[in-house]
Amino acid sequence: MSPDPPLRPIPISASRPPDPPPRHETILPDEDAAALAALDSALADGGVEALRQVAARWPAVLDAWARLGARVLAEGDAVTAYACARTGYHRGLDRLRANGWAGVGMVRWARPSNRGFLRSLQLLMVTSGRLGDEEEASRCLRFLLELDPDDGIGAGRTPS
Repeated sequence: MSPDPPLRPIPISASRPPDPPPRHETILPDEDAAALAALDSALADGGVEALRQVAARWPAVLDAWARLGARVLAEGDAVTAYACARTGYHRGLDRLRANGWAGVGMVRWARPSNRGFLRSLQLLMVTSGRLGDEEEASRCLRFLLELDPDDGIGAGRTPS
């Protein structure tokens, strides 16, 4: 058996720390085109009922829940908005996991197909704050910034 080779020092640059390893990014698949067209039409209509019909017809469309929740929140119904946000958020977590997300990594706003999930999470942050659950609102903010360090949705600027 031959002896181990002598240890040699590894040069380390003192100018800057090493780059962190790349983070995994999950991109959700595009939503159904007919559902998106119906959602666009409902948003143009501006009424809650049109948004309810889209969410009822396509319950898997995350942005339908986020947009419906935002609309009812604007009308003062924080409890229903919270329920919509929770629905979009949990359905979104299920879809993220089905598409390779393992609880860590980026889900960025820059990817349009991720926006329904991120809107739902932001709405959950806002409605939690409105309902007095500051711990949940803070957790949602941290999660949004972890998922999208660029803060494309502007969660850090969103009043609760």
